[in-house]
Amino acid sequence: MSSAPRKICAVITARPSYSRVKTVLQAVKAHPDLTLQLVVAGSALLDRYGNAVNFIEKDGFSIDEKVFMVLEGENKTAMAKTTGLGVMELANVFYNLQPDAVLTIADRFETIATSIAAAYQNIPLIHLQGGEVTGNIDEKVRHANTKLADIHFVTSEDARNRVIKMGEDPDYVFNTGCPSIDIAKNVLETPALDFNPIARYGGVGGQIDHNSDYIVVMQHPVTTEYQQAKQDITTTLEVIDQLKVPTFWFWPNVDSGADGTSRGIRSYREKHNPDHIRFFKNMEPNDFLKLLVNSKCLIGNSSVGIRECAFLGVPVVNIGTRQNRRLRGENVIDVSYKAAEIQKAISDQLENPKNSQSKVYGDGQSGQRIAEILATLPLRFHKTITY
Repeated sequence: MSSAPRKICAVITARPSYSRVKTVLQAVKAHPDLTLQLVVAGSALLDRYGNAVNFIEKDGFSIDEKVFMVLEGENKTAMAKTTGLGVMELANVFYNLQPDAVLTIADRFETIATSIAAAYQNIPLIHLQGGEVTGNIDEKVRHANTKLADIHFVTSEDARNRVIKMGEDPDYVFNTGCPSIDIAKNVLETPALDFNPIARYGGVGGQIDHNSDYIVVMQHPVTTEYQQAKQDITTTLEVIDQLKVPTFWFWPNVDSGADGTSRGIRSYREKHNPDHIRFFKNMEPNDFLKLLVNSKCLIGNSSVGIRECAFLGVPVVNIGTRQNRRLRGENVIDVSYKAAEIQKAISDQLENPKNSQSKVYGDGQSGQRIAEILATLPLRFHKTITY
Protein backbone atom coordinates (compact mmCIF):
# COMPACT_ATOMS: atom_id res chain seq x y z
CA MET A 1 0.00 0.00 0.00
CA SER A 2 1.53 3.33 -1.08
CA SER A 3 1.97 6.11 1.47
CA ALA A 4 0.27 9.50 1.15
CA PRO A 5 2.11 12.17 -0.84
CA ARG A 6 4.45 14.32 1.20
CA LYS A 7 3.07 17.78 1.94
CA ILE A 8 5.67 20.43 1.07
CA CYS A 9 4.76 23.89 2.36
CA ALA A 10 6.50 26.77 0.56
CA VAL A 11 6.37 30.28 2.04
CA ILE A 12 6.75 33.24 -0.33
CA THR A 13 7.27 36.55 1.47
CA ALA A 14 8.32 38.97 -1.28
CA ARG A 15 8.32 39.68 -5.01
CA PRO A 16 11.80 38.29 -5.81
CA SER A 17 11.17 35.09 -3.82
CA TYR A 18 8.55 33.94 -6.31
CA SER A 19 10.93 33.94 -9.28
CA ARG A 20 13.48 32.10 -7.10
CA VAL A 21 11.06 29.25 -6.42
CA LYS A 22 8.47 29.22 -9.22
CA THR A 23 9.82 26.16 -11.04
CA VAL A 24 10.17 24.29 -7.73
CA LEU A 25 6.50 24.96 -7.02
CA GLN A 26 5.58 23.71 -10.49
CA ALA A 27 7.66 20.54 -10.11
CA VAL A 28 6.34 19.78 -6.61
CA LYS A 29 2.76 20.36 -7.75
CA ALA A 30 3.22 17.97 -10.70
CA HIS A 31 5.03 15.21 -8.77
CA PRO A 32 2.81 12.22 -7.91
CA ASP A 33 4.51 11.70 -4.55
CA LEU A 34 4.31 15.31 -3.40
CA THR A 35 1.54 17.75 -2.46
CA LEU A 36 2.18 21.49 -2.63
CA GLN A 37 0.98 23.74 0.17
CA LEU A 38 1.50 27.42 -0.63
CA VAL A 39 1.64 30.29 1.84
CA VAL A 40 1.97 33.87 0.58
CA ALA A 41 2.99 36.49 3.11
CA GLY A 42 4.68 39.82 3.69
CA SER A 43 5.18 42.29 0.87
CA ALA A 44 4.12 39.71 -1.73
CA LEU A 45 0.55 40.64 -0.71
CA LEU A 46 0.99 44.40 -0.91
CA ASP A 47 0.03 46.49 -3.92
CA ARG A 48 2.75 49.08 -3.48
CA TYR A 49 5.38 46.33 -3.85
CA GLY A 50 3.85 44.86 -6.98
CA ASN A 51 1.20 42.52 -5.53
CA ALA A 52 3.11 39.37 -6.50
CA VAL A 53 0.19 37.29 -5.24
CA ASN A 54 -1.73 38.21 -8.40
CA PHE A 55 0.98 36.69 -10.61
CA ILE A 56 1.14 33.59 -8.41
CA GLU A 57 -2.59 33.00 -8.78
CA LYS A 58 -2.49 33.78 -12.49
CA ASP A 59 0.11 31.02 -12.91
CA GLY A 60 -2.43 28.52 -11.62
CA PHE A 61 -1.28 28.04 -8.02
CA SER A 62 -3.82 27.65 -5.22
CA ILE A 63 -2.88 29.58 -2.10
CA ASP A 64 -3.55 27.78 1.17
CA GLU A 65 -2.92 30.74 3.49
CA LYS A 66 -2.22 34.47 3.26
CA VAL A 67 -0.27 36.10 6.09
CA PHE A 68 -0.34 39.88 6.49
CA MET A 69 2.68 40.75 8.60
CA VAL A 70 4.45 43.87 7.26
CA LEU A 71 4.64 46.79 9.70
CA GLU A 72 4.95 50.33 8.36
CA GLY A 73 8.21 52.16 8.78
CA GLU A 74 10.62 50.55 6.33
CA ASN A 75 13.42 50.81 8.88
CA LYS A 76 15.41 48.34 10.94
CA THR A 77 12.95 48.39 13.86
CA ALA A 78 10.00 47.71 11.55
CA MET A 79 11.98 44.83 10.00
CA ALA A 80 12.55 43.28 13.43
CA LYS A 81 8.90 43.66 14.44
CA THR A 82 7.67 42.30 11.10
CA THR A 83 9.86 39.25 11.63
CA GLY A 84 8.41 38.72 15.12
CA LEU A 85 4.86 39.03 13.84
CA GLY A 86 5.74 36.58 11.09
CA VAL A 87 6.89 33.97 13.61
CA MET A 88 3.58 34.21 15.47
CA GLU A 89 1.38 34.08 12.37
CA LEU A 90 3.33 31.36 10.55
CA ALA A 91 3.43 29.18 13.67
CA ASN A 92 -0.38 29.05 13.52
CA VAL A 93 -0.35 28.40 9.77
CA PHE A 94 1.99 25.41 10.12
CA TYR A 95 -0.02 24.10 13.08
CA ASN A 96 -3.16 24.13 10.92
CA LEU A 97 -1.64 22.85 7.67
CA GLN A 98 0.47 20.10 9.30
CA PRO A 99 3.08 19.97 6.48
CA ASP A 100 5.66 17.22 6.23
CA ALA A 101 8.33 19.83 5.42
CA VAL A 102 8.55 23.62 5.06
CA LEU A 103 10.54 25.46 2.40
CA THR A 104 12.10 28.84 3.10
CA ILE A 105 13.78 30.88 0.39
CA ALA A 106 17.11 32.69 0.42
CA ASP A 107 17.91 35.51 2.82
CA ARG A 108 15.24 38.17 3.12
CA PHE A 109 14.63 39.22 6.72
CA GLU A 110 11.14 37.62 6.79
CA THR A 111 12.52 34.19 5.90
CA ILE A 112 13.96 33.69 9.37
CA ALA A 113 10.38 33.86 10.68
CA THR A 114 9.49 30.87 8.50
CA SER A 115 12.52 28.96 9.77
CA ILE A 116 11.85 29.63 13.44
CA ALA A 117 8.15 28.78 13.20
CA ALA A 118 8.92 25.47 11.49
CA ALA A 119 11.99 24.43 13.51
CA TYR A 120 10.32 24.97 16.89
CA GLN A 121 7.45 22.70 15.82
CA ASN A 122 9.81 19.90 14.75
CA ILE A 123 8.89 20.30 11.09
CA PRO A 124 11.75 19.45 8.68
CA LEU A 125 13.02 22.70 7.19
CA ILE A 126 14.24 23.05 3.60
CA HIS A 127 16.44 26.04 2.76
CA LEU A 128 16.97 27.31 -0.76
CA GLN A 129 20.10 29.36 -1.69
CA GLY A 130 22.14 28.90 1.46
CA GLY A 131 25.92 29.19 1.62
CA GLU A 132 26.25 32.39 -0.40
CA VAL A 133 28.00 35.53 0.76
CA THR A 134 27.03 39.17 0.28
CA GLY A 135 27.53 41.07 3.53
CA ASN A 136 24.89 43.15 5.41
CA ILE A 137 21.95 41.71 7.40
CA ASP A 138 21.13 39.24 4.61
CA GLU A 139 24.37 37.42 5.43
CA LYS A 140 23.28 36.80 9.03
CA VAL A 141 19.77 35.74 8.04
CA ARG A 142 21.02 33.40 5.31
CA HIS A 143 23.46 31.60 7.60
CA ALA A 144 20.93 31.49 10.46
CA ASN A 145 18.47 29.83 8.08
CA THR A 146 21.18 27.32 7.19
CA LYS A 147 21.72 26.36 10.81
CA LEU A 148 17.98 25.96 11.42
CA ALA A 149 17.45 23.99 8.20
CA ASP A 150 17.64 20.23 7.74
CA ILE A 151 17.81 20.04 3.93
CA HIS A 152 19.87 22.45 1.82
CA PHE A 153 19.45 23.21 -1.89
CA VAL A 154 22.33 25.47 -2.91
CA THR A 155 23.10 27.13 -6.22
CA SER A 156 26.81 26.45 -6.69
CA GLU A 157 29.61 24.13 -5.57
CA ASP A 158 31.18 27.06 -3.73
CA ALA A 159 27.99 27.49 -1.70
CA ARG A 160 27.75 23.74 -1.04
CA ASN A 161 31.29 23.65 0.35
CA ARG A 162 30.56 26.61 2.58
CA VAL A 163 27.40 25.03 4.03
CA ILE A 164 29.32 21.83 4.76
CA LYS A 165 32.07 23.86 6.45
CA MET A 166 29.34 25.32 8.67
CA GLY A 167 28.86 21.82 10.04
CA GLU A 168 25.94 20.58 7.94
CA ASP A 169 25.64 16.93 6.87
CA PRO A 170 27.00 16.57 3.29
CA ASP A 171 24.29 13.97 2.56
CA TYR A 172 21.68 16.70 3.03
CA VAL A 173 23.40 19.47 1.04
CA PHE A 174 22.60 19.42 -2.69
CA ASN A 175 23.98 21.62 -5.46
CA THR A 176 20.87 21.85 -7.62
CA GLY A 177 21.57 25.22 -9.21
CA CYS A 178 19.25 28.21 -8.83
CA PRO A 179 15.59 27.67 -9.85
CA SER A 180 15.44 31.19 -11.28
CA ILE A 181 17.82 29.99 -13.99
CA ASP A 182 15.11 27.54 -15.09
CA ILE A 183 12.96 30.51 -16.09
CA ALA A 184 15.93 32.17 -17.81
CA LYS A 185 16.51 29.00 -19.81
CA ASN A 186 12.89 29.01 -20.99
CA VAL A 187 13.17 32.67 -21.94
CA LEU A 188 16.26 32.04 -24.06
CA GLU A 189 14.28 29.53 -26.11
CA THR A 190 11.85 32.31 -27.20
CA PRO A 191 13.63 35.56 -26.29
CA ALA A 192 11.70 38.04 -28.45
CA LEU A 193 10.02 40.89 -26.56
CA ASP A 194 6.53 39.94 -27.74
CA PHE A 195 4.54 42.36 -25.58
CA ASN A 196 4.35 46.08 -24.88
CA PRO A 197 5.48 46.59 -21.26
CA ILE A 198 3.55 49.85 -20.86
CA ALA A 199 0.36 48.47 -22.38
CA ARG A 200 0.52 45.37 -20.16
CA TYR A 201 1.80 46.81 -16.88
CA GLY A 202 1.10 50.52 -17.01
CA GLY A 203 3.67 52.18 -14.83
CA VAL A 204 4.24 55.92 -14.62
CA GLY A 205 6.55 58.29 -16.47
CA GLY A 206 7.67 58.72 -20.05
CA GLN A 207 6.07 57.00 -23.04
CA ILE A 208 9.21 55.15 -24.09
CA ASP A 209 9.49 52.83 -27.08
CA HIS A 210 10.20 49.22 -26.07
CA ASN A 211 11.39 48.50 -29.63
CA SER A 212 14.27 50.97 -29.27
CA ASP A 213 17.61 50.39 -27.51
CA TYR A 214 16.85 50.63 -23.79
CA ILE A 215 18.32 49.90 -20.36
CA VAL A 216 16.79 48.55 -17.14
CA VAL A 217 17.38 49.84 -13.59
CA MET A 218 16.64 47.97 -10.35
CA GLN A 219 18.26 49.42 -7.24
CA HIS A 220 17.33 48.45 -3.68
CA PRO A 221 18.40 49.99 -0.36
CA VAL A 222 21.23 48.30 1.55
CA THR A 223 19.96 47.50 5.04
CA THR A 224 23.26 48.34 6.75
CA GLU A 225 23.46 51.61 4.81
CA TYR A 226 19.77 52.49 4.93
CA GLN A 227 20.37 56.14 5.91
CA GLN A 228 22.11 56.67 2.55
CA ALA A 229 19.26 55.18 0.52
CA LYS A 230 17.79 58.46 -0.75
CA GLN A 231 21.18 59.89 -1.71
CA ASP A 232 22.27 56.66 -3.40
CA ILE A 233 19.15 56.44 -5.57
CA THR A 234 19.35 60.14 -6.40
CA THR A 235 22.91 59.69 -7.68
CA THR A 236 21.79 56.87 -9.98
CA LEU A 237 18.77 58.90 -11.15
CA GLU A 238 20.99 61.84 -12.05
CA VAL A 239 23.31 59.62 -14.08
CA ILE A 240 20.45 57.92 -15.95
CA ASP A 241 18.73 61.26 -16.56
CA GLN A 242 21.88 62.66 -18.15
CA LEU A 243 22.28 59.63 -20.42
CA LYS A 244 18.87 60.21 -22.08
CA VAL A 245 18.62 56.48 -22.94
CA PRO A 246 15.11 54.93 -22.76
CA THR A 247 14.90 53.30 -19.31
CA PHE A 248 12.61 50.83 -17.58
CA TRP A 249 12.99 51.45 -13.83
CA PHE A 250 11.66 49.11 -11.10
CA TRP A 251 10.53 49.97 -7.57
CA PRO A 252 12.63 48.70 -4.61
CA ASN A 253 11.95 45.78 -2.27
CA VAL A 254 10.47 46.36 1.20
CA ASP A 255 13.70 46.61 3.20
CA SER A 256 15.12 49.00 5.74
CA GLY A 257 15.75 52.13 3.69
CA ALA A 258 13.04 51.41 1.09
CA ASP A 259 11.19 54.53 2.18
CA GLY A 260 14.27 56.62 1.42
CA THR A 261 14.69 54.97 -1.99
CA SER A 262 11.01 55.49 -2.80
CA ARG A 263 11.04 59.12 -1.66
CA GLY A 264 14.14 59.73 -3.75
CA ILE A 265 12.43 58.37 -6.86
CA ARG A 266 9.19 60.29 -6.25
CA SER A 267 10.84 63.62 -5.50
CA TYR A 268 13.18 63.38 -8.48
CA ARG A 269 10.35 62.43 -10.81
CA GLU A 270 8.14 65.27 -9.56
CA LYS A 271 10.93 67.82 -9.87
CA HIS A 272 12.52 66.76 -13.17
CA ASN A 273 9.85 64.58 -14.85
CA PRO A 274 12.35 62.70 -17.09
CA ASP A 275 10.48 61.73 -20.26
CA HIS A 276 12.80 58.81 -21.11
CA ILE A 277 12.22 56.86 -17.86
CA ARG A 278 9.21 54.63 -17.10
CA PHE A 279 8.74 53.37 -13.53
CA PHE A 280 7.17 49.99 -12.70
CA LYS A 281 6.26 48.13 -9.52
CA ASN A 282 6.51 44.59 -10.83
CA MET A 283 6.27 42.21 -13.77
CA GLU A 284 5.69 38.50 -14.18
CA PRO A 285 9.03 36.63 -13.99
CA ASN A 286 8.99 35.54 -17.65
CA ASP A 287 8.08 39.01 -18.89
CA PHE A 288 10.74 40.64 -16.72
CA LEU A 289 13.46 38.34 -18.05
CA LYS A 290 12.31 38.94 -21.64
CA LEU A 291 12.62 42.66 -20.96
CA LEU A 292 16.11 42.06 -19.56
CA VAL A 293 17.44 39.82 -22.33
CA ASN A 294 16.45 42.42 -24.93
CA SER A 295 17.99 45.32 -23.00
CA LYS A 296 21.40 46.85 -23.52
CA CYS A 297 22.31 46.77 -19.82
CA LEU A 298 20.97 46.30 -16.29
CA ILE A 299 22.01 48.94 -13.73
CA GLY A 300 21.58 48.75 -9.94
CA ASN A 301 22.26 46.20 -7.23
CA SER A 302 19.68 43.43 -7.69
CA SER A 303 20.78 39.80 -7.50
CA VAL A 304 19.07 39.28 -10.86
CA GLY A 305 22.12 41.01 -12.34
CA ILE A 306 24.36 38.43 -10.72
CA ARG A 307 22.24 35.31 -11.33
CA GLU A 308 19.88 35.46 -14.31
CA CYS A 309 21.86 38.06 -16.26
CA ALA A 310 24.94 35.82 -16.11
CA PHE A 311 22.97 33.00 -17.76
CA LEU A 312 21.27 35.36 -20.23
CA GLY A 313 24.47 37.19 -21.10
CA VAL A 314 23.05 40.62 -20.25
CA PRO A 315 25.66 43.31 -19.43
CA VAL A 316 25.40 44.58 -15.85
CA VAL A 317 26.63 47.59 -13.90
CA ASN A 318 26.48 46.54 -10.25
CA ILE A 319 26.46 49.48 -7.85
CA GLY A 320 27.69 49.40 -4.26
CA THR A 321 28.02 46.66 -1.66
CA ARG A 322 24.71 44.77 -1.79
CA GLN A 323 26.14 41.90 -3.87
CA ASN A 324 29.56 41.97 -2.22
CA ARG A 325 31.56 38.72 -2.73
CA ARG A 326 28.74 36.92 -4.54
CA LEU A 327 29.90 34.78 -7.47
CA ARG A 328 29.48 36.61 -10.76
CA GLY A 329 30.07 36.10 -14.46
CA GLU A 330 32.21 38.24 -16.74
CA ASN A 331 29.12 40.28 -17.72
CA VAL A 332 29.35 42.41 -14.54
CA ILE A 333 31.21 45.66 -13.91
CA ASP A 334 31.30 46.63 -10.21
CA VAL A 335 31.30 50.30 -9.21
CA SER A 336 30.85 52.45 -6.11
CA TYR A 337 28.07 55.02 -5.62
CA LYS A 338 30.14 57.74 -7.31
CA ALA A 339 28.37 59.24 -10.31
CA ALA A 340 31.48 59.34 -12.50
CA GLU A 341 32.14 55.61 -11.95
CA ILE A 342 28.53 54.68 -12.69
CA GLN A 343 28.44 56.80 -15.83
CA LYS A 344 31.70 55.39 -17.18
CA ALA A 345 30.69 51.78 -16.49
CA ILE A 346 27.34 52.23 -18.25
CA SER A 347 29.07 53.82 -21.25
CA ASP A 348 31.59 50.97 -21.36
CA GLN A 349 28.82 48.36 -21.25
CA LEU A 350 26.84 50.13 -23.97
CA GLU A 351 29.85 50.55 -26.26
CA ASN A 352 31.69 47.28 -25.52
CA PRO A 353 29.25 45.02 -23.66
CA LYS A 354 30.58 42.20 -21.48
CA ASN A 355 27.79 39.86 -22.51
CA SER A 356 29.39 36.43 -22.21
CA GLN A 357 27.00 33.76 -20.90
CA SER A 358 27.78 31.77 -17.75
CA LYS A 359 26.26 28.76 -15.96
CA VAL A 360 27.76 29.73 -12.61
CA TYR A 361 24.27 29.47 -11.03
CA GLY A 362 22.99 26.39 -12.82
CA ASP A 363 21.85 24.92 -16.11
CA GLY A 364 18.09 25.42 -15.95
CA GLN A 365 16.98 22.08 -14.46
CA SER A 366 16.87 22.98 -10.76
CA GLY A 367 13.15 22.74 -10.03
CA GLN A 368 12.85 19.18 -11.26
CA ARG A 369 15.97 18.09 -9.36
CA ILE A 370 14.65 19.55 -6.12
CA ALA A 371 11.24 17.88 -6.46
CA GLU A 372 12.84 14.47 -7.09
CA ILE A 373 15.03 14.80 -4.00
CA LEU A 374 12.09 15.91 -1.83
CA ALA A 375 10.08 12.89 -2.94
CA THR A 376 12.70 10.36 -1.87
CA LEU A 377 15.04 11.84 0.77
CA PRO A 378 14.38 10.63 4.34
CA LEU A 379 12.95 13.63 6.20
CA ARG A 380 14.24 14.57 9.64
CA PHE A 381 13.93 17.52 11.98
CA HIS A 382 17.07 16.97 13.99
CA LYS A 383 20.74 16.70 13.07
CA THR A 384 24.19 16.13 14.44
CA ILE A 385 26.68 18.79 13.52
CA THR A 386 29.67 17.43 11.58
CA TYR A 387 33.18 18.81 11.70
